[in-house]
Amino acid sequence: MALAVLIVALVLLAIFFPWDMLRGPINRYVSEQTGRRFEITRRLDVKPGFRTASITLDGIEFANPSWAREPLLVGAERAEIDLRLWPLLRKEVVIPRLVFNKPRIGLQMEEDGRKTWALGKTDKGESGGGTTPKIGLLQVDGGHLDFLAEHQGVDVRVDFAFDPQKGDMPLSYNMKGSYQRQALSADGSTGNVLLLTQAGLPPFPFEIHANAGATRLDAVGTMAALTELDGVDAKVKLRGRNLGDLYRLIGVALPDTSPYRVEGRLLKNGKTWEAKELAGKLGLSDIGGELAFAQGAERPKLTGSLASKVMDMDDLGPLIGLPPTERSAKAVEGVQAQTTLEQSRRSRGDVRVLPTAPLDFERLRAMDADVRYSAQSIRNVREIPLQRGSVQVVLDNGVLELKPLDLGVAGGSIQGAVRIDGSKQPADIRMAVDIRALQLNQLIPKIESTKSSLGRLDGRINLAGQGTSVANWLGAASGDVAAMTGRGQFSNLLLEVAGLDGGEVLEFLLRGDKNVRMRCAALAFDVNKGVMTGRTLLFDTDDTLFTATGQASLKDETLDFVIRPQPKDKSILSLRTPLLVRGHFGDPKPGVEAGPLIARGAAALALGAINPLLALAATVETGPGQDADCAGALAEARTPQSPAAAQAAQRAQAVKR
Repeated sequence: MALAVLIVALVLLAIFFPWDMLRGPINRYVSEQTGRRFEITRRLDVKPGFRTASITLDGIEFANPSWAREPLLVGAERAEIDLRLWPLLRKEVVIPRLVFNKPRIGLQMEEDGRKTWALGKTDKGESGGGTTPKIGLLQVDGGHLDFLAEHQGVDVRVDFAFDPQKGDMPLSYNMKGSYQRQALSADGSTGNVLLLTQAGLPPFPFEIHANAGATRLDAVGTMAALTELDGVDAKVKLRGRNLGDLYRLIGVALPDTSPYRVEGRLLKNGKTWEAKELAGKLGLSDIGGELAFAQGAERPKLTGSLASKVMDMDDLGPLIGLPPTERSAKAVEGVQAQTTLEQSRRSRGDVRVLPTAPLDFERLRAMDADVRYSAQSIRNVREIPLQRGSVQVVLDNGVLELKPLDLGVAGGSIQGAVRIDGSKQPADIRMAVDIRALQLNQLIPKIESTKSSLGRLDGRINLAGQGTSVANWLGAASGDVAAMTGRGQFSNLLLEVAGLDGGEVLEFLLRGDKNVRMRCAALAFDVNKGVMTGRTLLFDTDDTLFTATGQASLKDETLDFVIRPQPKDKSILSLRTPLLVRGHFGDPKPGVEAGPLIARGAAALALGAINPLLALAATVETGPGQDADCAGALAEARTPQSPAAAQAAQRAQAVKR
């Protein structure tokens, strides 16, 4: 009986104890233990329990350490705190519920690990080792929060407003500042109770509309835990100038793209984010599929499958360092690329065509990936007949592989692999591509005179080298490039124009064009440190044999070729002379070799002085050309001649295995 009376007495004492008398001692004790000023400014009330004490603070000010920008860690008109008692014996602070009325919260992190909310008299927070309270539910009625992490480029202020008439999401917020050193603005609303850590309660609703730099996010859904952004289930809309910008914002290394707009469902459970039901546009191309981003392992990994019904070739430029074209830049409403390809070339005042922008190898080292992409059809403004495409993108510890790469082109295919080892400086880059059964009449449909042409084109590209951009990789690469075709048909009119045979051209204009049998053709180059030297350059028909010599420099983007037509028939009004192809990749300069042409012209003038009809004798073509050894020429085209080119080609081919 005495024990029961004692217990009742203790309970009544706890209930009716004048707790406010302890306000001064508590202020001094907390200030002494944390090394910061702590003050309950008006009144203290406590409702003790066996496990949890409910504490009401009427007016509170808790200072930040001296190095912080904001003077207060927390200041509020009123605070209600549920405090677990038993964890205090282990020097742990567990707060299942925290309610603030008109709070002023100042949070700050430093690069050395200091955090303003890590508590300790000796300021173990200086090294991030102080006691950090574990908070479950947070309820805010108005006020604002400042957060600064200068080393991460984060400096934001969030203002809160509470309106109970707004239903499920009475707490609205407005955010201004910078994130990852980009201007940030956001607004939205949420439930009046925020789950900082999961506490077995239903997720709280949220809505957000945010702009970070050129990226726009709209999302509405629910969240279970705010500190870990866990239990997210939301419908999202995302748009911006470049998917590559997301690396700076969220750490996911996506490729550079044209302006985009995409929407879908975003989920997060534990350490894995999932983007499902994706649908949208990347420039002129549509995109859809699913992605997952797992953060739990030593290196985060992106996996998934993406597909396009129609992919436009203009949208591939940013992948290799080119700005979007004007068409792609304007394809997504409300978003436009900062600089287009056309603007970039005009500003440089040159005609370089190879991408010179440095490739971002830091992103390759930031995560791993295994993503498949396919396009049902491929559209291209330049009328190259790409019909379909697929590729598997595998990124492992800084090594990127596009393997297998499969494109349907002109009734045939281009298959192979690309490997970029971004763990090396400069990156080791290899490409091995096989060209199989491309149909000539589909490959060059813009030239009217070749629409009835027939023939099959095969070839390969095997290049290996080091570089930091597509341009300087190609400018230093070695290997083998070849394209070959056997029997077919070709326009005779086109041949005679190329051979400067006026008599044949006149005849065909009067009687109509006809096809001539093509015996073989080959364009094969040994590539050594960016210089493509022709080893087999010929085009042989029943009418004319064209052979060529020369080289192209991938480093300087220049051309220097001499094409020699050798007619196999007799003709008059012929001014056949070697043809020249010089200049720049973006501005080739075709012409004729002046010496033979001047000699024929001088002879015509001399004979014309005797008799005008004799002038025609200087333009008579006796047709000395002979059939090429097609079997030998094609065999030569298949094998690099220089040891450096052959060795580099073998290194490149290894990526297909």
